[in-house]
Amino acid sequence: MAEQIRTQITVAWINQIQEVPQAQWDALASPLKTPFLEWDWLHNMEISGSATGKAGWLPNHLTVWRGSDLIAAAPLYLKSHSYGEFVFDNQWADLAYRLGIQYYPKMLGMSPFTPATGYRFLISPGEDEEALTGLMVRAIDDFCDRHHISCCNFLYVDPQWQPVLARHGFTPWLHHSYIWNNKGFQTFDDYLGVFNANQRRNIKRERQAVTSAGLELKIHHGEDIPHTLFPRMYQFYSDHCDKFGWWGSKYLTKRFFEQLYHNYKHRVLFVAAYNEGDDRHPVAMSFCITKGDQLYGRYWGTNTDIDCLHFDACYYSPIEWAIQHNIQTFDPGAGGRHKKRRGFPATPNHSMHRFYGDRLGKILRPYLQEVNEMELQQIEAINNDLPFKQTIPELKV
Repeated sequence: MAEQIRTQITVAWINQIQEVPQAQWDALASPLKTPFLEWDWLHNMEISGSATGKAGWLPNHLTVWRGSDLIAAAPLYLKSHSYGEFVFDNQWADLAYRLGIQYYPKMLGMSPFTPATGYRFLISPGEDEEALTGLMVRAIDDFCDRHHISCCNFLYVDPQWQPVLARHGFTPWLHHSYIWNNKGFQTFDDYLGVFNANQRRNIKRERQAVTSAGLELKIHHGEDIPHTLFPRMYQFYSDHCDKFGWWGSKYLTKRFFEQLYHNYKHRVLFVAAYNEGDDRHPVAMSFCITKGDQLYGRYWGTNTDIDCLHFDACYYSPIEWAIQHNIQTFDPGAGGRHKKRRGFPATPNHSMHRFYGDRLGKILRPYLQEVNEMELQQIEAINNDLPFKQTIPELKV
């Protein structure tokens, strides 16, 4: 079957996603659970100047065609640094330097600046996934060999795709995210009911602190979002990065946020905090993306210092909306210090890696086996410390 596929198709590398007709790309991406591999999202990254060669994210997408029909694709980037990935391989780069190996550029597969599980090759339904995956991996190997690329890394991979890559010789690196799961909740009180008594009181107190400060939180979703909220969200995002000294993490441009209004607002959800009597000028906002029964938290910011406002805007109000709309999982974004106490268990995810050159691979492959064992222990320890009741009942839907 693989030989038959090879004779029927052509492989092309492209540096702009706009070289592919949107309808053809989305025919492969839209059926997936993740929204972050869709044409509009990735196109916005590029045309806004957020993910470009100048920013260290040179688009280098792999496409596979049968005649004029796109049958497979992989969003890929040549990276000149490791920023914006949230999988930290800085020690690898240091090791490569000590070995006299040029670590950058490296090949990267992920949705830029988006630490959300779901990355995979996009393959047309009905095609031979195993054969096409093998063909695409060989194309990547050939490219990396010709251009002296040190490694190829796929981050936050789709759990169902991870064993496919393992069969093709990629080495797994285990990590964890903090993911809320809907256990058949019908109301916010159902969600509160899984916690022990002390944490239930804490959550109620935190939400009351926001109300007592004279703030009202409102959800704006899809077509109901005013145009003015998109540049406002950028300002909150920008100020938040500046306030906490994360200037090097201000990856997204103002144009990226503004462009979402025109072509992606159907997936956007804002939680906006308003002073009483003013529903036009938010004092804080959180930015989420939703698709199907999935919700993803991305960024937040505020121009006021209100106790517990972050927890309500980024966790409690999105969870309340998620319950009302039958959302099954909510990934609130990177980090975990605040999340586990609010019902987000540590959930495993994998990145998958291929090393070009014997020395780096011989050191890192056994190292990753040891790291993965330690990561499993850490996940178990985190989840044993969650503030839940001893027994959490599954509620009937």
